[in-house]
Amino acid sequence: MRAAVITNPGGAAEEAFAVQEVPDPVVGPEDVLVAVKASALNRADLLQRRGRYNGPPGTRNDIAGLEAAGIVEAIGERVTAWKPGDRVMALLGGMGYASKVAVHERMAMPVPPNLSFEEAASIPEVFLTAYDAIFMQCDLKMGESVLIHAVGSGVGTAAVQMAAAQSCRIFGTAGSQEKLDAATDLGLDIGINYNEQDFAEVITEETGGQGVDVILDVIGGPYWHQNLKSIAVKGRMIIVGSLGGATVPDMTTSALSQKRATVRGTLLRGRPLEEKATLIQAFNNRVVPLFADETIRPIIDRVFPLDQAGAAHAYMETNANFGKIVLKIDD
Repeated sequence: MRAAVITNPGGAAEEAFAVQEVPDPVVGPEDVLVAVKASALNRADLLQRRGRYNGPPGTRNDIAGLEAAGIVEAIGERVTAWKPGDRVMALLGGMGYASKVAVHERMAMPVPPNLSFEEAASIPEVFLTAYDAIFMQCDLKMGESVLIHAVGSGVGTAAVQMAAAQSCRIFGTAGSQEKLDAATDLGLDIGINYNEQDFAEVITEETGGQGVDVILDVIGGPYWHQNLKSIAVKGRMIIVGSLGGATVPDMTTSALSQKRATVRGTLLRGRPLEEKATLIQAFNNRVVPLFADETIRPIIDRVFPLDQAGAAHAYMETNANFGKIVLKIDD
């Protein structure tokens, strides 16, 4: 099979990859072999390219990719959920930048007939991350309020749409008015340009000092103090990334105690199979039908061919994208 292999880890993005022929994946008795039509980038891929984020056992550290969509080519002897020819999208432990992947049958989901493979490949990692964070872990309820940081990111665009489908009041931060306007079209109620406004001040004013019920944070340390100012009594905050850094300057916990708020951290990639399978089953039942009826949709910024994986990484590093960056894999 063909794969975009990291041949220069730690180097410039444009010089990091080479498309090579590599051995086909081994298909276990409960695995499906997928002929991949598209994969998509995630921030974790950038770290893996730099040699700072190894994949789980059974994956190659020199082939990134946490999600893919394609056609089932073969199945293991104990597989019951899929057959050759099925269109699937899958959450991967790695190696999505390739023309074939082997994945446990419970990590795959059906591709709604109205979606392209490029759209389907944009779903698993970010929509599952957002769904797990705000609904399964923070228990966001209909009519509550939520603050979504980096609202133009893949996780951000997914979270906005799912929260809007729950009739929640949605606040979101981004670094440009263009991204905020685009997020407004997805259901964002109040956009905050972090280059021009203090989001804690905006939320205090807009909520009459009450704060928001849930905060989805991908920035980390630099937002700690403002997040605590923004969270409501008994509010829930979940940290799914640390793009701004993991260190909290002058950290205090008094506001957290006074508000009786909850803070959680989460990571999807390293979880055991059973935890991921439970999440995928819930997502498949509750959210996948919303793609089919077009209540929500995957947001694609750009599509690159596999042999331009380095250019795709370089583009992600500019933070210019709104939504997902996709790799199209023609074999």
